[in-house]
Amino acid sequence: MVAKILRRMMFFEILRFRRTFLVRAFSMSSLSPLASLLKNPSLLVKLDDGHLQSSESTFAVYNPADPNVIVGNVPIMAREDCSRAIQDSHVALTTHWRDGTTAAHRAELLRAWAALIHDNADDMATIMTMESGKPWKESRGETDYAISFLEYYASEAIRPSGAGGGFLTPTPFFDPGSGAPRGQVLAMHQAVGVTALITPWNFPIAMITRKVGPALAAGCTAIVKPSELTPITALALQVLADEAGIPQGVLQTITPDTENTASVGEEFCRNPLVQKLSFTGSTAIGKMLMAQSSNTVKRLSLELGGNAPFVVFADADLDQAVTAAVASKYRHAGQTCVCADRFLVHASVHDIFVGKLKRCVQELTVGPGMEEGTTLGPLISRDAVASVDEKVQEAINEGAELVLGGSPLKRKGPSYYDPTILTNVSSDSRIWKTETFGPVAPIRPFESDEEALAIANDSNAGLAAYFCSRDLSRAFQFSKRLECGIVGINEGIISHCVAPFGGIKASGFGREGSPLGIAEYLETKYVFLNFNA
Repeated sequence: MVAKILRRMMFFEILRFRRTFLVRAFSMSSLSPLASLLKNPSLLVKLDDGHLQSSESTFAVYNPADPNVIVGNVPIMAREDCSRAIQDSHVALTTHWRDGTTAAHRAELLRAWAALIHDNADDMATIMTMESGKPWKESRGETDYAISFLEYYASEAIRPSGAGGGFLTPTPFFDPGSGAPRGQVLAMHQAVGVTALITPWNFPIAMITRKVGPALAAGCTAIVKPSELTPITALALQVLADEAGIPQGVLQTITPDTENTASVGEEFCRNPLVQKLSFTGSTAIGKMLMAQSSNTVKRLSLELGGNAPFVVFADADLDQAVTAAVASKYRHAGQTCVCADRFLVHASVHDIFVGKLKRCVQELTVGPGMEEGTTLGPLISRDAVASVDEKVQEAINEGAELVLGGSPLKRKGPSYYDPTILTNVSSDSRIWKTETFGPVAPIRPFESDEEALAIANDSNAGLAAYFCSRDLSRAFQFSKRLECGIVGINEGIISHCVAPFGGIKASGFGREGSPLGIAEYLETKYVFLNFNA
């Protein structure tokens, strides 16, 4: 047994040395111009640098702040690459990870990874801003948020609720003659197995660690498929995971381009070696993945689209409500699944709230995310701008009143949209009924709590909802009756690693964060022991 442990330790150390050597030995001149912006350009070692990619073909990643600027060229990985990654993940799972490591050792690796991300946090924020467009301060904050999931699940790994844990229950069985108890009831937690994790472009680092943290803590292996719009952050994260000593095959990142993304997703769904799929993205794609996974009866976690209501009651602190509204609506230019999409304001305070909101939104500074002072960056693409503007103009044509903004900011570039406020928005308008993913606040008045509740719940989505009130009784009653998985009261940004995140209805199922997050990656096995005979 001692010899086996020593061999495993030596295996891990060889991997650590080899990866550290590769990262330090690469040629900076072979990487993208992004390298010149980084303190540690070796974070880009997995780009088109000539010795780590598996394909000669690459695809370009563009800067949303200036779509003519290529941030980097990323190796194209296709379905066959995905299949190989799944096989490697299965081998790592069964030979040395799930049953060959302790929870304490997995926790140590997660903490080492978190420490390396912390040491490179400014660079990670720069990479993220360059490929997603969000203001650098937001990217830096997201990096800290990402670290928190690794640290949290490092602690959760060693709890009885984690892999290898479980519980004992008093036996219900007894000897018919004597009445003496017979046997022992045992419930055991075990890792699900190989997991496929598909992450979105709007949170390029946090959505990865929010999934990978609990997966690895539980003893699962993981394959990450980042968005083709923001893969460089994911590859840099993989570099740091390798440097932290996470063994080969335990965590992998694959980077299909747009053309290959659908087939890679299908391989995840149909390959029987993949036991768990976690996806964050649109409801339409989530439904498709769910259907494709049915033949293998795969375990799923789906965090899908939202259309969050933001309700302002008559008794609300309006300054506090405006602060919460701006934070929720205009963070990352409104491109978050939990951002406020439908504003309901009590008629008695409607005009005052709109005036305060307008003044606050006018203070936002629109510009490239890397410019100091920018508080609202570009949308992810020209197509995103066109989609937002189409909805805004349609709403205006249907009778909505334009309070602020309402058009692309072409003087800034092709991917910018003026932060916008609309009032008198029709409940039948597309900008009200569907998720917009842009810096637009559509507002309607209401007269009663029941009316506000009916309008708020009148959506297929059920991810997040917000409301502002000083009434404690209302806070409890209204939050209970809202049809959603997340409720913010007098706050606009409420996500945290200790809290369960997820939706209901067409917004999906499963939870990330909190102790419930690691449960998504565990199976529970019932064992009955009888040694009384």
